[in-house]
Amino acid sequence: MAASYFSERLKSPTDHDSTPFSSPRIGSVSTPGVQRQGALQSRIASVLSASYADLDIRDTLETLDARQLRNTPATRRNLRLDVQQELIECNGEIVKDFGHVADQLRRVGTAIEHLNKSCAAIRAHVAAAKRETAPILDESSALTVQKRQTGTKQTLLEAFKNHFLLSDAELTALTSAAAPVDDAFFDALARAQKVHTDSQVLLESEDQHLGLEILEQSSKNVNAGFQKLFRWTQKELKTLDLENPNLSNIIRRALRALAERPQLFQGCLDFFAENRQHTLSDAFYAALTGNTATGSAAVSVPSSAIELNAHEPLRYVSDMLAWVHAATVGEREALQILFISDADQISKSLKAGHERQPWLQQVGDGPVEAFDGRKSLHDLVDRDMSGVMRQLRQRTEQTLQSHEDATLAYQISNLVSFYSSIFATLLGSDSEIQQTLKPLTALAMEQFRNTTRDHIANLQSDISAAPVDLSPPDFLEDALESFRGLMKSYDTSFAGVSTAEQRAEGFKPVLAEALEPYLNGCDGISKRMNSPESEIFAINCLTATRAVIKGPSYTYHQVEDIDATIEEQQRHLEQAVFAWFVGESGMRYLLEKLAPFMDVETPEDLERLSRLKALDPETLADTAQRLDAFLPSAMEEARSLIGRLTDKILMRRICEEAADRFTDEFEMVERLLSVVDEMRSHQQDEDTTSPLLLRDVFPRTSDEIKVLLS
Repeated sequence: MAASYFSERLKSPTDHDSTPFSSPRIGSVSTPGVQRQGALQSRIASVLSASYADLDIRDTLETLDARQLRNTPATRRNLRLDVQQELIECNGEIVKDFGHVADQLRRVGTAIEHLNKSCAAIRAHVAAAKRETAPILDESSALTVQKRQTGTKQTLLEAFKNHFLLSDAELTALTSAAAPVDDAFFDALARAQKVHTDSQVLLESEDQHLGLEILEQSSKNVNAGFQKLFRWTQKELKTLDLENPNLSNIIRRALRALAERPQLFQGCLDFFAENRQHTLSDAFYAALTGNTATGSAAVSVPSSAIELNAHEPLRYVSDMLAWVHAATVGEREALQILFISDADQISKSLKAGHERQPWLQQVGDGPVEAFDGRKSLHDLVDRDMSGVMRQLRQRTEQTLQSHEDATLAYQISNLVSFYSSIFATLLGSDSEIQQTLKPLTALAMEQFRNTTRDHIANLQSDISAAPVDLSPPDFLEDALESFRGLMKSYDTSFAGVSTAEQRAEGFKPVLAEALEPYLNGCDGISKRMNSPESEIFAINCLTATRAVIKGPSYTYHQVEDIDATIEEQQRHLEQAVFAWFVGESGMRYLLEKLAPFMDVETPEDLERLSRLKALDPETLADTAQRLDAFLPSAMEEARSLIGRLTDKILMRRICEEAADRFTDEFEMVERLLSVVDEMRSHQQDEDTTSPLLLRDVFPRTSDEIKVLLS
């Protein structure tokens, strides 16, 4: 405000001032020039010493600049007065203005006083109102707290009901027989099981009554749900189409859920197995006869019945086994999806079910085994096929009993054994199918043994004598022909037999029953015959047998035994031919007498040798004459002697070996005769008489013998 007054005063200077500044009055000095110079210097020093950075100076300069004053002596003289005058006027204006402010402050004070009175009155009224409304406010606060507590309880109650109580829709889906078994049912069942589990926590509280009620109700709901699921699953399993590769997911989910109740789960499996057992039995009967036994639809009815199409017993049994195998494989593939894909889940559910029902954890003497999906699949397929296996066993037994054929019985035994090895790979070695097929194999093998033994007993009258040509008898030919069929049948039953030793061991009973008795009969005949017919007959029988059984690895040991026996008989026959050579050639007497002198060493031995009667010229001449008559036709007659030997190569070899042996014996005779002649030649040198040399009487040489017997 002072600045405004000051500014207005600058804009309207007084009229009586003609100059802005007045010249100063300089005091009288003795020397005016000196005084003026000193004042000027003082003025210059004052100006030079002034700081124009001072705010007051700056403000002063700005004020002077705003007044736009000219630097005149009048202006300089009146400037201070004008400034003081303006300052006084400005202060007066300020005082005047503060007077107005004081008036306003007095009015404000009056207003504040009235306000204070009004506030005091209001406070009095508020205090009175507070005293009157205090009980109501207290009651309102209590009601508010109670409302808040009630809301909290209501929320807890709703949460409790939502958690521990099933809704009407859930109860309907869980327990109503009219409601379908779908996702809503399984959700309701899972919810009921969770309620039942969580309700057990309430039993730990002080008030257990509510927990017991909820536990009882949830148990009823869960049991009702499982019973509904059990009945529905049985109904669905009864009409389940196993030929459909995509089984219903609801069925699989139902089985997983029922696994939590092991008894109900096993009940469903038993029901399903019984139903499938009847279905497959009807299908097998339809495959056999062309129509069903009970009128129900069969799984697959063939275009031609097995009993009408299979004209041979072996084909009949083979077709039945092939049908059973195909049905078993189809059943296993169809049921595999029910157990293998969900095996882990079913195992967990069964374990949880046994834990909730401790009384089921002990069965017999040990704990319940963990669920094995593959084993359960095999057991179920095994049970499904039990009815079919009963029919198969009955019809196979009837076939065996109605045909007393050893070869047929053995072929059936091998066929059943072959399928038994296949089923062992498919379902395991302890399956019910295996327990059915193994007795059938044993029964067929027993039938084979009995039939073979009866046949051998009936042949006792036919094995008393050998044929005239010493060929294998008819009973051996028939036995070998049957044995070919047995070997062919055994070749097809190598499934499950890996090594040659195992195959040989498995074929030993066949050799013992179907071959060895016939060979023993031939051996008995040969023992009642004379040599060489005995050896010829035995070799003929063994050679024919060897030709039949040679080849397969499982008859290797028997072939070795036959070869050893043939070699032994061959040696006997060679000895017989050699004896014939010796006897027919007339050399027997000479060889017998010369045998002790094979190793002549001393003169005494030579003397005794020379005096032998067998070396008399007459006796020796008769022997030489007989030998000469024998040699030209010796080999032909020897071959005729054993000409009934069927193996002509063996016959020639035996004759040649006997001839070589005879030649060796002749060389010994030739050597001894030469020794005697040499001794007699020495005696001739001493005596004058000329002795008769033995080589002159017996001129044949060993080389000539070799040529004639070659």
